Amino acid sequence: MEPFTSTTPERFISDFFTSLTESTVRGDAPESVMARHFTPDIVQFSDGTRLEHDRLLAHLRPVRKNVVGWRFEVHEAIADGNRIAARLTIHARTRKGGATATEVHLLGEFTDDGRMRRAHQLTRALTPAPADAGGQA
Repeated sequence: MEPFTSTTPERFISDFFTSLTESTVRGDAPESVMARHFTPDIVQFSDGTRLEHDRLLAHLRPVRKNVVGWRFEVHEAIADGNRIAARLTIHARTRKGGATATEVHLLGEFTDDGRMRRAHQLTRALTPAPADAGGQA
């Protein structure tokens, strides 16, 4: 992961989610993925649901099992110190061939080395989902 301060907020968010997804899908050890991308005391609220380390770790299993393609489209991002506000769309393709697109509004706090410490996300499924989930596989 690039250090937080060495890139634009848009590139940082795109690189963060791409690295997290690539590491998960290619089968890196889940604890290793968590250690590289999140602080041990991570707290993320996603659509009002509180997710701490163990719940985020559990979320990696279905991603690894189901996702075969992805692309992150960052529409805008701004940074203030180690905090980022971003609006992005996650495009994904699953093993069963289904395409999904999810709009994400993110307020996040990151460490200087690029790990997420805190986040609040609001998401919305976009329908119909665009057919292209990107070139990652």
